[in-house]
Parts: sequence; structure tokens; C-alpha cells
Amino acid sequence: MNKKKVASLITELLKEIGDDPAREGLIKTPERVAEAYEFLTSGYRTQVKDVINQAIFTAEANNMVLLKNIEVYSLCEHHMLPFFGRCHIGYIPRKKVLGVSKLARIVDCHARRLQIQERLTAQIAADIMDAIKPEGVGVVMECRHLCMIMRGVEKQDSVMTTSSVLGSFHNNTSTRAEFLSLVGK
Repeated sequence: MNKKKVASLITELLKEIGDDPAREGLIKTPERVAEAYEFLTSGYRTQVKDVINQAIFTAEANNMVLLKNIEVYSLCEHHMLPFFGRCHIGYIPRKKVLGVSKLARIVDCHARRLQIQERLTAQIAADIMDAIKPEGVGVVMECRHLCMIMRGVEKQDSVMTTSSVLGSFHNNTSTRAEFLSLVGK
């Protein structure tokens, strides 16, 4: 990402909305915004295979693996406003498990892009399925969208919940029910 170009664009944006980029409080704002966007969109410059980085391990476990309450922060692709919340991931391994921190890193890899929550949820599930070929995988995400809270319909307490279930989580109602029970849904 060309941070100088982004900073220049932010300077122009400040002028267009009616503020003075030369006033004291805004002097360094374009550079700070460019730095923030570099981080918030770092998913475009990150590959899931590099995130996983060979942290796939042989395990005889065939019970459900669950990681709950992974914090997620992303930017809505429609308004470029934040949405944030929690992601819960479960899977039933078939001789391979992921290093636990890699689950959270996969979430971040996709969340640090302009997104819609529905796609983000599906991408996480698909990447886990591709990486370790488990019996099944489930992802539930609960997020608050500032594009709904700060503007538009202004619904302060709204929370969007999405799920993606693959393999046995999709095909077997008792597996899906166990997963949803464990994540509290």
C-alpha cells in the first residue's frame, strides 16, 4: 500500500467534507489514517497458507475442537465503517489438527479486508476445511455493525449472527446441535 498516496487522498477528503487539514488537530491525521488503513487492510497482503505456516499436527483426536470468543474487527465493504464482535469455530478432526492460534489468525487474515459478515464467516470455514480436511467444521459469528448503529436505521442494540457449517456439521443435525449448544446458540 502506498501510504503517501493514501495520506494525500485523506487530505483531499478532509477538504471535501469542509475541514482544514492544516489546523492543529488534523496536521498528522492523513498519515495516521494511512497507517491505520495499512493495518486494517493487511489481509489483502496475507495468505492463509503463510498464516498456517505448517502448524498442522497429527492427532488421533476425533472429538469436537472448539475455540470460542475470538475477537473480530473488520470494515464493511459498503460504507467502510467497522463491524466487530466474536467468532466461534468448531471442527471434528480426521488425524490432523491446527495449532490453536492459527484459528484466530485465519479469522484476522480475512477480517482485515473490506468485508461482509456473511462472506467472512464462509471464508473462515472453507479455509479450515481445506487446510486439514476435518469431518466437519462450523463457524458462528456475532457482530455489531457501525453502518447500522451510527447511520442509516440507527439500531443501537442490533447484533448480526451468521453461521457456516460444512461436512458433518451440515449433514448431521446432532453434530450441528452439539456445536451450537457449545457456543451458546
